[in-house]
Amino acid sequence: MPITVFARRPQVLSVLAFVALATVAGCEHSKTANPLSPQIAGPLANVDITVPKALEPGTGWKIEDKNQPITLLIENPSSSSPRPFTLRVQVATDVAFSNIMFTASNIGPGPNGRTAVRLPDKLAPGRTYLWRARAEDGANNSEWSAAAQFDILMPIFIGTPVAKSPVGNVRVTSRTPTLVAANAATTGPHGSLFYFFQISGTDTFGGTAASAEAPVNGGGETSLTISSALPYDTVVYWRVRITDGLNVGGWSKTEVFRTPVAPVVVPPPPPPGGGSGGGGGTGGSCAGNNGDAIVQCIGAKYPQYLVPVGSLGQRQSNMMFLRDRIIEAGRCGGMNLAWNLKRGGPEISIDFLVHMDNGILRGIDIAFDYDNISTPLKLYWGAGTFPYYGGYPQFSCSGV
Repeated sequence: MPITVFARRPQVLSVLAFVALATVAGCEHSKTANPLSPQIAGPLANVDITVPKALEPGTGWKIEDKNQPITLLIENPSSSSPRPFTLRVQVATDVAFSNIMFTASNIGPGPNGRTAVRLPDKLAPGRTYLWRARAEDGANNSEWSAAAQFDILMPIFIGTPVAKSPVGNVRVTSRTPTLVAANAATTGPHGSLFYFFQISGTDTFGGTAASAEAPVNGGGETSLTISSALPYDTVVYWRVRITDGLNVGGWSKTEVFRTPVAPVVVPPPPPPGGGSGGGGGTGGSCAGNNGDAIVQCIGAKYPQYLVPVGSLGQRQSNMMFLRDRIIEAGRCGGMNLAWNLKRGGPEISIDFLVHMDNGILRGIDIAFDYDNISTPLKLYWGAGTFPYYGGYPQFSCSGV
C-alpha cells in the first residue's frame, strides 16, 4: 500500500501541473491580445519609436546659478506604436550616467513638438552635468538621446566698495579732484570689473551731474579723476559701485566734499557814461577768449539770475539768459561759440553750448545741476559730449 499511494502521487501532480500550465498559457494569451493593455508582456513587433533630442540646455551652455532651477527642453520623438509614449529624462555628472542627480519618468509629451521639464530644485553650482532623454510606451523604448553637456557656474558675488577720498565735507584743492574707492570683494565667473562713480549736487542724486567708469585697480584701491572742472565753492555728493556690465553691486555710502573757493572776480568797469550791460547787469564788458573767465564774469555781472527760484520754468528762463550772455561774450572776444542742438535738434540746449575750436566742435557744460532750483545756480566751463552746432543770431557787442 505505501508503494501504491506513493505511485499515485505523480499522477495527481501531473494533472495539477497541466492545469497550472493551461492557466498560465491562457493568461499569456490575454496579455498579448490587447496592445494597449498595461499588462502587456514585452515589446511589440514592427514598432518604431524615434530618438528624442536634448535641445536645451545644449552642449557648451554655461548657466548662471541665479537662473536655476533649469528647464530641460526636449524635441518629441515619433512612434508607430498603438500605445501612447511618455518620456524619461536623466541628469548626471558622468558620461556613463552612473551618478544620477535627477531623473523623471512618465512625462507626457508637450505641445508643438516640444516637452519642457523644469527641475524642482537647483543643481549644485560649479559642476559639469550631462542630460539625456528617451521615449517609453510600456512595451517599447527608444534609444537614449545624445547626451548634452552643460555647466552650472558658481554664484557671482559683487561686494560694495567704500568711498575713501575725498570725504567728510572736506574742501578739495582742485576743481578736478580724484575720487578714491577701497576695492570690494568679488567672487564667481564675473566679467571685467569697472567702478562706476557718480557725482551730484544733491544727496538724492536726482539731478545727477556726471558719472564715469574706471577699471578695477589691483592695488586695493580704484580711483577716477574728474575730467571736467567743477564749479567753484560747490557742495558735491559722490558714490561708487561695481559692475561687469551685467551684474551690479550695491552703492557705497554717499560722501561729500566742497570745491575750492572762487577767486575774486571784479566786474569790469562800466563804459564811459555810466552805461551797463543788457538785462540789468552791472559793470563793463565780459568779452574774452577764456571760457573760465567768461562764466565767472557773467556770474558776477548778473548775480540776480543765480538765486534760488520757485519754479523750474523760472530757472530755465534765467539759465537761457545767462547762456546767451556767455555765448555773446565769447563771440565778442573772438571765440566761435553757438547754441547746441539737443540730440541734433531742433530743441536748443539750456545749460550746454558748443565751441568751434580750430575746426573741432566741442561741447561745453556751463552749469552744474542747474535744475536744482532750491540752490543758487553754479556756472562753470566744462567739457561735454555730443555737440551739434546750432549757430547764433546777429547781435551787437556794445552791450556785452
